[in-house]
Amino acid sequence: MGRLASALRTGLLATTLIGLTGCVVISPFGSQDDQLRETTVQGEGDSKILWLPISGFISDAPGRQAFGLVQQPSTLASVTRALDKAAQDDHIGAVVLRINSPGGTVSAADEIHARIQRYHETTGVPVIASFGGVAASGGYYVAMAADTIIAQPTSITGSIGVIIPGVNAKGLLDKLGVEDASYVSAPHKDIMSPLRDATPEERRIVQDVIDSLFARFVAVVEAGRPGLDPAQLDTVTDGRIVAADDARRLGLIDEIGHIDDVLTLARAKAGVDEARVIRYYSGARAPRSILAEAAAGGGLSLSAAGVPIDLSIDSNAGTAAQPLYLWQPPASR
Repeated sequence: MGRLASALRTGLLATTLIGLTGCVVISPFGSQDDQLRETTVQGEGDSKILWLPISGFISDAPGRQAFGLVQQPSTLASVTRALDKAAQDDHIGAVVLRINSPGGTVSAADEIHARIQRYHETTGVPVIASFGGVAASGGYYVAMAADTIIAQPTSITGSIGVIIPGVNAKGLLDKLGVEDASYVSAPHKDIMSPLRDATPEERRIVQDVIDSLFARFVAVVEAGRPGLDPAQLDTVTDGRIVAADDARRLGLIDEIGHIDDVLTLARAKAGVDEARVIRYYSGARAPRSILAEAAAGGGLSLSAAGVPIDLSIDSNAGTAAQPLYLWQPPASR
């Protein structure tokens, strides 16, 4: 279903572009230089605060844009490269994880969490998590590696839990006269097949996997939030999302504030009165501000009437059979 939706969106975009006759400019050339560089986006001084964005769907698979012609590094690869570079820079006094993500795959969130912890333990550099609009599920999991968590007043967080998306199309196939003709080597080889009903044993097997991954999530929360009231644990881990005020009341975050408050705390943690806020990037164009999107390292760019067009293909379309730390509200009707 995800691939079909992606294909339909792609087709719609292509149709739109055809309609913009005489207005479309396609540039298939771009810098292929993927060297990681540093740019100052704010402040001055010798000390540095690394602003490290963790945005969108968290994955260890490369993202693709422009009908699949442009490949972007995965979240895991981007964070790993940044932390490896930061570990070689003694001038970095603090790292700010700017998290704006509903979560993603279990394995990617867990690995990023581990790498942030390793960086902090190896360097002693304080790590602050700054929540954007959404820092839920796997986004919150990643934040458990930070020393301090600050959410914006309008942030949504929580959604502590695991989901394996699935669909049962058997009823529809029966109406169409279509039967499942799969051949398997063992009874559970096609577990979670959308073409038939799940057996009670299969439901137990899948639930055991979910329960195991959920227990790990809860353990990470308990380790990352040692001040969390045990009496509130069942409440905060039932999968609910919460607003910033409730998150602070429940002990899921430390403070509520805006970017200036985050940077003030980062300077205090670094023990300096002034510091340059830096970002890493690859490609020809550096981000010009804290929140600006970094340019891709190269590939195809397209514009219509001077307006850039995003031809992104949903890189999570193939996640239907994966366990996810993800908050994914239903699409609007």
